[in-house]
Amino acid sequence: MSTTGKSKLSAAHITVVGSYATGLTMKVDRLPSKGETLLGTGYRVDYGGKGSNQAIGCARLGAKVTFVAKVGKDSFGDGALRLYGEQGIDVAYVEQTREAPTGVGFIIVESGSGHNCIALDPGANELLTAENVAAADSALASSAVVLTQLEIPVHAAEAALTRARSHGAIAILNPAPVRPLPASFLRSVDILTPNETEAKVLAGYAPSDSITPEQVGRELISRGVSTVIITLGEQGALMVTSTATTHVPAISVTAADTTGAGDAFNAGLATALGFGAGLEDAVRFAVVTGGLAVVKEGVVPALPSRDTVLNFYRQQHRTPPEWLESTRAAERSAP
Repeated sequence: MSTTGKSKLSAAHITVVGSYATGLTMKVDRLPSKGETLLGTGYRVDYGGKGSNQAIGCARLGAKVTFVAKVGKDSFGDGALRLYGEQGIDVAYVEQTREAPTGVGFIIVESGSGHNCIALDPGANELLTAENVAAADSALASSAVVLTQLEIPVHAAEAALTRARSHGAIAILNPAPVRPLPASFLRSVDILTPNETEAKVLAGYAPSDSITPEQVGRELISRGVSTVIITLGEQGALMVTSTATTHVPAISVTAADTTGAGDAFNAGLATALGFGAGLEDAVRFAVVTGGLAVVKEGVVPALPSRDTVLNFYRQQHRTPPEWLESTRAAERSAP
C-alpha cells in the first residue's frame, strides 16, 4: 500500500462511497413502554449517515471530495444536496431516486440518562449498487483515497474498495455497522478502521470476549487486511501492521457529545493520507480530529475545520502537519 502515490499538496482528491440519513430526534423524561404515548421536547432535524458525515469532514479539512450515494426524491434528499453544495462537495454521483425515500432515523432520548431508542429506515441507501460505484469510475481513478462504510449494501462497499485499489488509491473501510465479512472482502481493504467491538466481530469473536486489541488486530492482519487501526475512545487508537504495533494516545478534551468522533477520525485519516502524510502521522492527525469532534453537540456541527485543527495545534504549542499549514496558506494566497 502506497500512502503518497497520487496525492497533490494543493488538492487531495478523496471519494467517499456511503450513506446519507436524516435524524429526527426528540427528548422525553423517560423511554415509553409498549403502546404508551409521551410528550417530548427539543425536536430537531439533523443531517446524518456515516458516509455523509465523513465526506463533510474531509471537505472541511481541505480535501477535494466526491460523494457517491443515493437519496430520495424528497425534501430530505433536497436538503442533503443543499448541504453538500454549502460544503463544496462534488455531487455528480449522488443520485436522487423515486424508488425509495431518503434514509431516516427516529431517535428518542431519555433526558436524565441520555439513554435512547433508535429506529432506522435505510431507505434509498439500500439501493446503492456496484453499478452505481462503477459509474463513478472517473472520480475513483483520480482519487488518492477512497473511503467507504457498511451503511450501504456490502457489494457496493466492496466495489468501491476493489476499484480504488485497481486505480492505485488507498482503500479505507470503516466497518460500521459491523457485520461478518468474508476473507475475500477483507483482502480488498488497505486500511480497516473498526472500534474495539467491531474489530472483535470481524475477527470472529464475541464482543464480550477477553482479548486485547493487539491480538484482534493481528488476527485481522492474518485474514488479509494490510493495516488495522482500532479506535479506542479516550485511549486514542492502536495501529497494527504485519511488522509493528503502535499506540497513539488521545488528546485531552472535555467531551460534550461523542457521537461523531469516529466519523471525524476517519475523515482526518483519509485527508492526511490524501495529502501525502505517512501512515503513523496520519493516525496522529486523525486522533486530533476525532478528539476535537466531541467538544460540541451534534455530529455535523462538531466536525472540525482546517482552521479549528490549526488553532488546536497552536494553542497546545504543537507543530501542525506541514501539509495542513501549506494548503491553508495556498488557499489564502489564491486569487
